[in-house]
Order: sequence, then C-alpha cells, then structure tokens
Amino acid sequence: MQLSVHDQSEKAHALVCTEVWGGNRKVTRVVKLPSLMAWLASNPFHDGDGGGDLHYMSVCDYDLISRVALADVSGHGHDVSAATQALRELMHKNINLWDQSDFMRGLNDAFNSSKKYATAIVLSFHRITGRLAFSNAGHLPPLWYHAAQQSWGWLEERNDPQLKNVAGLPIGLIPGTDYSQTVVTLKPSDLLVLYTDGITESENGASQELGREQLLDWARKAPVDSAKALGEDLLQRLESFRLGLRNDDETLLVLRREEESRLVVLGEVASSYTFGRLWRSLQKE
Repeated sequence: MQLSVHDQSEKAHALVCTEVWGGNRKVTRVVKLPSLMAWLASNPFHDGDGGGDLHYMSVCDYDLISRVALADVSGHGHDVSAATQALRELMHKNINLWDQSDFMRGLNDAFNSSKKYATAIVLSFHRITGRLAFSNAGHLPPLWYHAAQQSWGWLEERNDPQLKNVAGLPIGLIPGTDYSQTVVTLKPSDLLVLYTDGITESENGASQELGREQLLDWARKAPVDSAKALGEDLLQRLESFRLGLRNDDETLLVLRREEESRLVVLGEVASSYTFGRLWRSLQKE
C-alpha cells in the first residue's frame, strides 16, 4: 500500500500515465495532473499510523482522464488500512474510465465488506472537453471559483427528485447503492476546494466552529492565481483561527484547471494514446 509521506518540496510531483498517488499520511505537496494543478495539505490527528482522511489522484494511460478522490473514513490508523487499500485498487481498476458509476458501486461494496463507512467526494476530469463528473457520498460540497465571472459558489449535485434516496448517503452503509454523478464544465482558471470536516469543525478559543460559510468567505478574500497560493492562504487563516487547537484529521485539497493550447493538448493525448497501445501490445506478447 503506497502512502503519502510528509513532503514540503517546492517542486510539483507530476503524475505519469497509470500512476495512482496518495494515501492517509501527513503531506503537503503540489501535484501536477494533465491540465490540472493540485495543492494538497493533509494532517492526521495522530500521524503515527495515518489518519482517517484518504486522498488519491490518478491519470489514465493516455493523459486524457484524471481522477481525484477524497474520503473521510470512520476510524484511524490500522483501523482504516483495508479501506485505504480498497480505494487505491479501485483507482487503478477504473483508471481509464471517465464515468464513475462502476467506481462508486465498487467503493460502496468494498467498504461494506470491510465494515467501514465514509463520506467521499470523487471527481473525474476529461482533459479535452473540460467536463468534470463528480459523485458526492455525504461529503461536504467543494467550493467552486468561476474564473470568468470572478465569483465563488458550491459544487453541488443537480436538483433531481430521483436522487433523494441516495443524496448525502455515505459509502459503506447500504449494499448495492447506486450513486449518481453530476457533470459540469470546469473552465480554464476555475478552482475547486475540497476539504474534510476536520477543517470546518475546527474551533477557536471560544469553542466556535469555523463552518463552511466562513471557509467560503475566506476563499473570496484569498488569491486565485494558483492552487498553491489559494491553499496556503486558507491554511494560514485556519491556523490563526484555531490557535493550534485540533481535534480531528484535517485535509485541504485545491484544484485549478490550467490554461493550455488545444493543439498541444491534442498532440500530447495522441502521443500518450499511441504509446499506451504499444505498451499493452508488448505486454501481451
């Protein structure tokens, strides 16, 4: 099982084709995915055996699809090792699939088998179209910065009465649950902020919780020129707010769609696709 390690390196870790990166250890890192830049800060409450916040990112074998998953699992350390392994294996298994139906179904079944439950937010980004498919299993809604309008809002599921039976339902509770996915377009320079409840339930010296509306207000005052700048600003505000007081695992993950030439993107995808097909054919021989 590959786990993140604590890394304050200024150099971004660039994911390569078929790579799955992540875990549940303490880490602060910039990660580069095709057409996306990510900044991650995860801080388990008890770092020795890892926390209950799981983060994973993957890139398909032709640089076209990126997936990001953030889960808040019941328990800590060795208690969540099976869930961590299950999430990593599913990231590998579904690495070339943009649609998330099988992924979410498999994740729910795996957590049922390990007798664990979790809230989770899973995103799948299509590099050429800019389409972002996301599934939310009881997790706090990400913040969404719309660069063209210079405005902040929430990344939330569409208003569909048929979703009421599964909306907000954590994974691992009911076997056979089919989770929905919502598709939006992530435009160049748009930002997403994913987080766990260890962030929004942080308390100051007066026992006042931060709350997600305050986090949104902080985002409106923060720089938006890079994922790293935004993430570090939010983290600094959080440190000042709670004055060193912590009572849970904390994870903050910022994603930014980068400006790229369409011709360059098409060329890179075509090259990666050709290499991927050649590599698979050699493996079969």
